[in-house]
Amino acid sequence: MPQRQPTTKRKLPPARLGLVRLFWQWTSERRWFVRWFWRGMVAGCLCGLLMLLAFELYFGTLARRFSIDELGKMPERTLVLDDAGNVIGKLHGENRTVITLDAVSPYFIQALLAREDDRFYDHHGIDWVGVARAFVRNLKAGKTIQGASTISMQLARNSFGLGEQKTFHRKLLEIALTRRIESQRSKAAILEAYVNRIFFGNGIYGIERAARAYFGKAARDLGVDEAALLAGIIRGPNKFSPYRNPAGAMIQRDVVLERMVEKNRLSAADAAQAKSRPTRILTPPKASSQETYALDAVRHELDSLLDMEDMEDGGLRVFTNINVDLQKAAEASLEARLSAVEKQSGYPHQTRAQFQKLARSGQAPEAPEYLQGAILLLENQTGAIRAMVGGRDFAESAYNRATSSQRQVGSTFKPFVYAAAIEHAGVFPFTPISDDPIRPGDIVTADGTFSPNNSDGSFSGVQPLEFGLIKSRNTMTVRVGERATMDRVLALADTAGIKEIQGRSPQIYIGNLGATLKSLTSAMSIFPNSGQRCRPYLIDHIENAAGEIVFRSGRIAYEVVSPGTAHLMTNMLQKVMQPGGTAASIKSYGLKTPVGGKTGTTDDFKDAWFIGFNPNFTCGVWVGLDDPARISGQAYGGRVALPIWADLMKEAERHYPEVVRVAFPRPETVAVTVCPTSGQLATTACPHPLQIELPSDKVPSSYCTQHTSPPLGPLPTSPPSSQPKTFLQRLRSLFE
Repeated sequence: MPQRQPTTKRKLPPARLGLVRLFWQWTSERRWFVRWFWRGMVAGCLCGLLMLLAFELYFGTLARRFSIDELGKMPERTLVLDDAGNVIGKLHGENRTVITLDAVSPYFIQALLAREDDRFYDHHGIDWVGVARAFVRNLKAGKTIQGASTISMQLARNSFGLGEQKTFHRKLLEIALTRRIESQRSKAAILEAYVNRIFFGNGIYGIERAARAYFGKAARDLGVDEAALLAGIIRGPNKFSPYRNPAGAMIQRDVVLERMVEKNRLSAADAAQAKSRPTRILTPPKASSQETYALDAVRHELDSLLDMEDMEDGGLRVFTNINVDLQKAAEASLEARLSAVEKQSGYPHQTRAQFQKLARSGQAPEAPEYLQGAILLLENQTGAIRAMVGGRDFAESAYNRATSSQRQVGSTFKPFVYAAAIEHAGVFPFTPISDDPIRPGDIVTADGTFSPNNSDGSFSGVQPLEFGLIKSRNTMTVRVGERATMDRVLALADTAGIKEIQGRSPQIYIGNLGATLKSLTSAMSIFPNSGQRCRPYLIDHIENAAGEIVFRSGRIAYEVVSPGTAHLMTNMLQKVMQPGGTAASIKSYGLKTPVGGKTGTTDDFKDAWFIGFNPNFTCGVWVGLDDPARISGQAYGGRVALPIWADLMKEAERHYPEVVRVAFPRPETVAVTVCPTSGQLATTACPHPLQIELPSDKVPSSYCTQHTSPPLGPLPTSPPSSQPKTFLQRLRSLFE
């Protein structure tokens, strides 16, 4: 058996040896403890390099997913402005005002650096000297008593939402982000971002808002004692709040002053003088009273217009159509008029004064039970909402009864029944309609028990159609609705903006349906606006922080009824407010412009309405209890809601004298002779023919077929237009 040849040790080529071979040979010649010391040192360095490489590959990659541009994006409050550009409220975002670094007091910069990062200008984001110092102190104490976060590290943590959870992974990511920030931003830019992002407690962010909130001055005007106090509360803004713990805030002030002396950022004499000075802190502001129903409605409208991220970032300027003077007038009138109702003898419900007394004693119910109301005022020609009140006090009840509450509308719906009949059924204000009782079988769409009464219990026989609207006759209104047909009444109401109607009962004709004040008011505005509905809107336009318009609402209008129908309806609704009408008491309020409208009172006086207009504005008012119940005896819309309406419309006349129209729009009319029975052009056989002017689009196109005899004259023609429109005029009309 052949012997196995001994193996020889393979030698590495000289190229593979180099420094490794030399190091190995050098250590081999040393004593064992020297040999393994140096080999351990080299191995440790190699491991460290590998760890740094792994850190850069992993955490550096994670850090690059964050945009450094986020440092400058700070969620300021969104400002809500009225129609004159004055701030009426703030939404979303944070209570912050962003300023440049040169607008900050040098005292605060020195106090901040002494307190938070004295070596800020000497390190590149990570203060290794501070890390070592903190490690030694914590080791001696046996617990964590000092951190080593620099201003750059705090900025990284707060800007990118890393949170306060103290995990090793989060700290390493924070370090990687800090390195990116320091490599891409100057020290001045980092410091500027930091002073604007600091949280100072009590919902206050940034040095500018803190200076104004606590001392009533700009950040540039802070004294050394004030600057030291603000720098001192950064680490515990709620614990050392100047409002909640003024003594603690003063202690922190003195600590910072001593630190400034220690770091040669302030002389000992100046520090002593600052300590002896009583730092005056403003009284904490009262709880915000800016919240109103209008502002809450703006918030909800923003929810439908903007993305959640855009709203939360804030910094927007929301220009609304709200007029502050009219808003205040509406709120004051509602409170004064409803308080007067509550003071009436025998008033059977909780009053607001009683609720407030219970609230002070801690015994008030969760929701108030006192009499409530709502108001909405909008411009006819644009749909711009100028005032909105959803209740008597937003702080006591945030439920917006102007936009959210669907209440039975009663007789305020009747104008839309009459408008549908005039628009589609060939009837006119003079058309005879029976006011006799409705008997079984008279109304084919109802069961045999449907027989509505009039509010006064009487019946007036055959009367002109307009009598039924002016006197609010239920029996006549039902017959007018049947002539118009249910389909057309419902279609017109829907087009006018009343979207809440359900079912097809003839009870709808007399207002047995629920609707919101906003939809009903908007629908009524079609009559003084030549038959056009302008979509109601609160927000006119929105600007971002750069002043760029990111949304514009504008006027959106469409025709609901013809101008002729609107004109005839406006005339009838004006008569509602004249002697003999249900709102005749309006004369005592001294309004200067012509007005029209309709009262509404539901069964047993549970809801009181008035929806009315002048040539410029339409205003709706509702009064009732949240839990529907009889308000009081004789709580008619003309007595309870109409006075509130008159107060606000009078204020609107006074506030807009330059735009107040003195008359309603009037379409072209034609003089005709008509048969009052058929509504067609009269013949020689028609009894009691009427000579009347009708809008040109409502002139009958044929002669009376009920009384067949020779016509009284030729078919009337509409007057010719004065001049044909030019091309530019036609083009302009497309955008009106």
